[in-house]
Amino acid sequence: MSMQFWKPGTVAPGSSLDRATESEGALLQSAPVSTAFVGLQEQRERLPIFRYKRQLLYTVEKYGVTIVVAETGSGKTTQLPQYLFEAGWAAKGHVIACTQPRRVAATSVATRVAQEVGSILGDEVGYTIRFEDVSDKQRTRIKYMTDGMLFRETMVDPLLSRYSVIMVCTVPPESSLRADDNKVDEAHERSLYTDLLLGVLKKIRRKRPSLRLIISSATLDASTFLHYFSSSPPQPFEATVLNIPGRMYPVEIAYLSEPTEDYVRKAVQTVWDLHLKGNRDGSGDVLVFLTGREEIERALYEISELLPTLPNSAPRLNVVPLHAGLSTSDQLQVFQTSERGSRKVVISTNIAEASVTIDGIKFVIDCGFIRVHNPVTSLSSLVTQPISFSSAVQRAGRAGRTAPGVCYRLYTVDSLSQLSKSTAPEVTRVDLTTPILQLKGLGIDDLMKFEWVSPPPAENVLRALETLVAAGMLNRDDARLTEVGAKVAEVPVDIGVARMLWGSKEFKCGEEILTIAAMVAVQDVFVIPDGAAGAMAELERRKFTAEEGDHLTLLNAYNAFIRYGKSSKWCQTHALSFRAMSRAVSIRAQLKKYMTRFGLPTESCEGDATRLRRCLVSGMWRNGAKWVADGTYRSVRGNVTLHVHPNSVMFTRKPRSGWVVFHEMEETKKTQIRVLTEIEPDWLLEYGHKYLDRHTGEVKT
Repeated sequence: MSMQFWKPGTVAPGSSLDRATESEGALLQSAPVSTAFVGLQEQRERLPIFRYKRQLLYTVEKYGVTIVVAETGSGKTTQLPQYLFEAGWAAKGHVIACTQPRRVAATSVATRVAQEVGSILGDEVGYTIRFEDVSDKQRTRIKYMTDGMLFRETMVDPLLSRYSVIMVCTVPPESSLRADDNKVDEAHERSLYTDLLLGVLKKIRRKRPSLRLIISSATLDASTFLHYFSSSPPQPFEATVLNIPGRMYPVEIAYLSEPTEDYVRKAVQTVWDLHLKGNRDGSGDVLVFLTGREEIERALYEISELLPTLPNSAPRLNVVPLHAGLSTSDQLQVFQTSERGSRKVVISTNIAEASVTIDGIKFVIDCGFIRVHNPVTSLSSLVTQPISFSSAVQRAGRAGRTAPGVCYRLYTVDSLSQLSKSTAPEVTRVDLTTPILQLKGLGIDDLMKFEWVSPPPAENVLRALETLVAAGMLNRDDARLTEVGAKVAEVPVDIGVARMLWGSKEFKCGEEILTIAAMVAVQDVFVIPDGAAGAMAELERRKFTAEEGDHLTLLNAYNAFIRYGKSSKWCQTHALSFRAMSRAVSIRAQLKKYMTRFGLPTESCEGDATRLRRCLVSGMWRNGAKWVADGTYRSVRGNVTLHVHPNSVMFTRKPRSGWVVFHEMEETKKTQIRVLTEIEPDWLLEYGHKYLDRHTGEVKT
């Protein structure tokens, strides 16, 4: 593999690695000397932020909004909430909240801070993510959570009266249709829920001037936030900016001399060559950036194929994935320290770009691509595109956190100059249906008066409103919430799944729909390896297969799991993931509480697949698609060409009616749909796919 190197110990010309900012991860230990035998308190005092403790506390006391520009390795996320706690901001039952962009960041940082405080996780220090609350309402005083969870909390407590200080870390979210866990770094995009949360918090500050906000920002966005919070402020001294330096080691950059046709294979080759030809003691872990779960799984497979050829004299290789589809426990495996004589390779999406810090990373392999929401199609989808320049800088910076490192960029040096400087905020590009329903649930009916940090395109807002009206969540006359819409806004699932739960009352299938809603909230339920073992696993999966499609197949798998005692051994025998199934059980129990609260019965359809499939359409009518002769599908919305994902039971089947609804879609080299069920086309007309007669104004079907 031919690569071009810059002068050792430096970074590429024009980059700004010394200024890259990011969220601290769970095990933030960036001191240049070993801290193995140093007490936690001494470790804390070595962090750059410690010198600014008094200044930070003074600023938070004086100003309503403190914008902290903290460079890499400063320790802001782990230390600042502790400083506030020690200064008495959690007295009288108050809580200090710190939002994180993703589940793995919230859980890992909370774990670290609980250790530093000397508390059991979930007691004095806790966290809350979707479908998982490890905190105590009476005892927890420092609480980490995803920004989406804090945003949802405003529906129950509009003034967030429990909180004395809220620290918002603003970063780009991992691009995933399932990303429920949504810091702005150097010119990066802001997450959708960051923008919504900041807008709501500005409103709350007018009603509760005692509430203090801390915005963890980057240099380029500090002025934006300062202007945003200083315009029409509720009181003088509303906002200020405080700069805190960090610590960065030199990073050597290597480029390909020629473009590669297959960056996944090139990444695997680079890992292998680095491991065999690099330092022989195996010191220095590797972080590989790919775009999504499928690429990660392919890389894992290709490395596993190479492992039998590893020389006995070479260090062991421990390869672990990191993406949003993993369970919390699986994600936390990346933080485990490598054993002596072994090297850890973390293969990750951009979840590791700025949200978490993984100790021991010395080498970074950057594919140069990212998966983002597609602003063109009318469907929620993801498209692969080149990263921005600032993302390239950020990724390289992961190699220089604890020691000098090397970043291998799987693209040419000429390609660097062609990268865009930054990506537009997510709020300007994504489907706003669920966020607008939630804003309506907060009583924000006039969306034009909502103080957006970056206003979304009017067309996107209009399309979301039309969808909500068609789904019966908003009144057609005044666009205010209907009774069903007000309840759906509170449920922490996608609007389609929530609408499905409400539809179960009409079709008398609450028991089954509740199970399906839980099963589609987890990923990788079936474990189908490659080779002969995969063929056997596929035979096991067929035992659960329903001819109607994937939703009913998932239902069969769940019911069998419950029937046979929720056994790990049983799951292994039947090609099921015990962790995924156990999580589905937990999610189902939580969703059932919402159904009980809203008076929705959980009666069974007694095997009536027609009623069950009609209920699926009531929630997922936007995701209808028609089969065409070449074996692909055409979406009802936008007439997009769709391909069935190979993991679907419908991959080799033609639906008898020619029509399906699907749960999710993603774009790689082609647009693929997952979790399909065949339906009758007339069912689509009963819900959103209606139209108005232009002359009479009547609804036609």
